[in-house]
Amino acid sequence: TDMSTQITTAFVNQFSSNVTLLSQQRGSLLRSAVSEESVTGEKAFFDQIGASAAIKRTSRHSDTPIVDTPHSRRMVTMDSYEWADLIDDADKVRLLIDPTSAYAQTAANAIGRAMDDAIISAATGTASTGKAGTTSTSLPTTQQIFADGDVGSDGGGTDADLTIAKLLTAKEILDKNSVDPSIPRFIVVGPAQISSLLSTTQVTSSDFNTVKALAQGQIDSFLGFQFIVSNRLSLNSSNNERTCIAFASDGIKLAVGKDVMARIEERADKSFSTQVYYCATFGATRMEEEKVVSIICDEDA
Repeated sequence: TDMSTQITTAFVNQFSSNVTLLSQQRGSLLRSAVSEESVTGEKAFFDQIGASAAIKRTSRHSDTPIVDTPHSRRMVTMDSYEWADLIDDADKVRLLIDPTSAYAQTAANAIGRAMDDAIISAATGTASTGKAGTTSTSLPTTQQIFADGDVGSDGGGTDADLTIAKLLTAKEILDKNSVDPSIPRFIVVGPAQISSLLSTTQVTSSDFNTVKALAQGQIDSFLGFQFIVSNRLSLNSSNNERTCIAFASDGIKLAVGKDVMARIEERADKSFSTQVYYCATFGATRMEEEKVVSIICDEDA
């Protein structure tokens, strides 16, 4: 039978729903760790309302004070990400609507990895700030822990991979910035950083047991951070330094386009194989510098 006659709109919609659901559940490691908003259009603006102070009343009938609440604005540029594959077996086409289908999972994982890359890039990259998004805002050095463990600049000390000391410094930076401790905090590291924690000299016996459980996957939290192990973090190939990120979940925003596009159709130019296509639109930005910390980890140390 002709493959194209089996592919109804409902069939395509079911495949699209499967991919969308799978990408939300497990395609992306970081999507659930950040603040997410559904948007329409090529660009999205998000307002961040800052802290303001209460005014002490000095007399019974004094005028009500007007307190200007500081607003900052961040712009997200939306990008489209595509995935496609060709199927030359009619039986495999019929399997596409199964949520356990390899095609649905592969598409979801590809989209999820692209989301993770967007989030990681936004965490330490340049944010577009201001009413029109024309001001560039970098992550200040006061939010950066260098390879030797110093904040602000590399003091020339001994470079190290991830240590308990660096984790404590990251926690201290967020705490000094009055980041609400009730907001979930995450740290994204590579596999080498978990191994490094196990061998660090600053680990006490109780810490060692916790880190050992962390490495074995029995727990996922330590020092108030929920750990996410990712292989997507940037690595400086010249000195083997990995940039890890620690953040409060509302410090990074993921904007996801409302419209995803899925197509399943026969390609006459490809020996009448069936092409499966999925496209999603999203972008990410750092919302507040005070809520994000970059941690340089020397994997050669």
